Amino acid sequence: MPVPGTASATDDRRPPAGERVPRRVLIALCATQITSWGVLFYALPVLLADITADTGWSTAAVMGAFSIGLGASALAGIWIGHLLDRRGPRLVMTAGSVAAVLAVVGIATAPNLWWFTAAWVLSGVAQAAVLYKPAFAAITVWYGARRVRALTIVTLAGGLASTVFAPLTAFVNGHFDWRGTYLVLAVVLAALTVPAHAIALDPPWPAQPLHAGREAAFETPALDRRRIITSPGFVALAAAIALTGFAMGTSNLYLVPLMTGRGMDTTVAAWALGLCGAGQLLGRIAYAPIAIRTGPTVRAVAILGTGAAMLLATALIAGPVPLVFATVVLLGAARGAFTLLDATVITDRWGPQGYATLHGILTAPATVALALSPWAGAHLAAWTGGTAPMFTLLAALAGVATLIVLAERIMKRRN
Repeated sequence: MPVPGTASATDDRRPPAGERVPRRVLIALCATQITSWGVLFYALPVLLADITADTGWSTAAVMGAFSIGLGASALAGIWIGHLLDRRGPRLVMTAGSVAAVLAVVGIATAPNLWWFTAAWVLSGVAQAAVLYKPAFAAITVWYGARRVRALTIVTLAGGLASTVFAPLTAFVNGHFDWRGTYLVLAVVLAALTVPAHAIALDPPWPAQPLHAGREAAFETPALDRRRIITSPGFVALAAAIALTGFAMGTSNLYLVPLMTGRGMDTTVAAWALGLCGAGQLLGRIAYAPIAIRTGPTVRAVAILGTGAAMLLATALIAGPVPLVFATVVLLGAARGAFTLLDATVITDRWGPQGYATLHGILTAPATVALALSPWAGAHLAAWTGGTAPMFTLLAALAGVATLIVLAERIMKRRN
């Protein structure tokens, strides 16, 4: 039985108006997550070489603009979380889709680097309104006790974004320059996401707690939120998620350099990265059975600890190739489960009321850390003497995150 101020993964909460959520909601969120991630996130690596060759801007400058956009997403996510709690996902995600289209058009037509960077800032704001965070908020409120299954489905769909849009972007780029490709992608984004969000996300959005029988913790939501975000548990989770998010994100960016630096050819290294992505799907599928059988602390420690162990194994294991592949699959599984842990940790500990606001604040440090990972990873590799030692350091960061969660729980029980 959960202690006051926490919530189990199987709490009995009903969708708004006591009805089942229409199937179109989940279908729409799956389609828009694939499209939004594909256009706003995964198209840039495919087009990067063409952008630098055409404009003369350095790779660092282009990726710097993208990182600034991610930083803007972290800051905007806090405000958008408040707006989500008050107005619901239909308005927020529809407006975010429109902003995303305008941002992509701005990227495509940028006459200089300043314009290009400003367009990525707008893209970052749009990302905060259309990617996982608002989708997680919608599912958490509308699906109640069935949220883990719905979250799993949406993140599985999101995991296919690179699979769909990397080759699609490359195909379009074979017929247009990078600017034309981004304009085509803007049309795809507008056609698929704006109407889907405006039409499908129409269930009622509750203004009050979903569970009338819950303890009085949510009778004064504003005061309670202040208490939650200043609590040791919330601060510890924010730090742990930021450390793990940085470690996982950086490892994803530098996995291919790690493999090629050990003598693997680029094709084999690319297979390793692809298998790591496939492992994410396995981790997300496995999360629901894990959630049923474990409590929030055990689940968090197990997932973060597994991530730390697999980062260390990836740093140490250089062969044979099948063993390396098995290791990166398990690393990917830890990353996939971590995505769902991030999605459910607020509800598991504090219930669904004010989810979007709390989740936006909780994950803002992680989003900033992710924005810094391309730059920081290069410097860490130089500082540690190579990508393998850097992966060992990343494993240590994930290990510290695991210890933070465990120590906070132990101290709370003693008090």
